[in-house]
Amino acid sequence: MKQVFIVTIIMLLALAAIAGCGSAAAPAASVSNAVLPSEVSVQDAAKLRDEGAFVLDVREPSEWNEFHIPNTTLIPLGQLETRVSEIPKDKPIVVVCRSGNRSAVGRDILKQAGFKNVTSVDGGVTEWRRAGYPTVSGP
Repeated sequence: MKQVFIVTIIMLLALAAIAGCGSAAAPAASVSNAVLPSEVSVQDAAKLRDEGAFVLDVREPSEWNEFHIPNTTLIPLGQLETRVSEIPKDKPIVVVCRSGNRSAVGRDILKQAGFKNVTSVDGGVTEWRRAGYPTVSGP
């Protein structure tokens, strides 16, 4: 009976050591290969942009000219399905609009077109500006 107990303890310790080594050796996921959640905060969107994500604005040109996030690309939602070839497949995609509704639709269009690493910004550029992140005006 005592030998069975000792063997059981040794087996449990060996399994724990194996499990611990596997998780410790696993590399951390980077932004470029991690699957993004369906929606992110403006804080997370800013971090993704700073780390090289492609930021896509799906508002209309008049809204864009009023103010937009620097270094973003404008493709109005109504044109997105016919212009998906303009969007890189090798970067995370952050879709933004005024409040978050159109960007969710844009995100879904991109997912249907085969993009896997795409998210929508909760609160849109309105929340972005309210949080104090930079915006620019004009075309």
